[in-house]
Amino acid sequence: MSIVLYRVDDRLIHGQVIVGWGQPFHVGFIVLVDDAVRASDWEQDLYRMGVPPHIEVSFASIAEAAQRLPEWEADPRPGILLAGSIDTLAALSANSHRVKRINLGGIHHQPGRSQRLRYVYLSDSEAVKLKELAGQGIEITAQDVPTARPVPLEEFA
Repeated sequence: MSIVLYRVDDRLIHGQVIVGWGQPFHVGFIVLVDDAVRASDWEQDLYRMGVPPHIEVSFASIAEAAQRLPEWEADPRPGILLAGSIDTLAALSANSHRVKRINLGGIHHQPGRSQRLRYVYLSDSEAVKLKELAGQGIEITAQDVPTARPVPLEEFA
């Protein structure tokens, strides 16, 4: 089954990811790709507390994720690869041609970002980066929950 969802959500692991996405896909593992979280044992423990025991959680830096992506893609269980920023998934996709689809979830307001959808705020440079990824053949959509319509990049960036 492999990775069924490559998602950018700046809240990382939280209820919407576990219940909203994890349950319908019967997720067996989650890979959280974030250099800072990878270096912090206490943050890893915090995120693990929000995940049911039957779901395995792995933490990886961008470099580790690029190296281990073939292993996760070959896993027979459905999995989610989760990143907190567009830059993280862009860096991962630059090191691997395995990323074919990126789902944007909660990307919240920060200085320099403007609202594109109810749950997606992007800076101009983030919008350009997404368009570059799309130009490389990666399908980019925004979708907060699985029951919502996937919004194609051209409708919000």
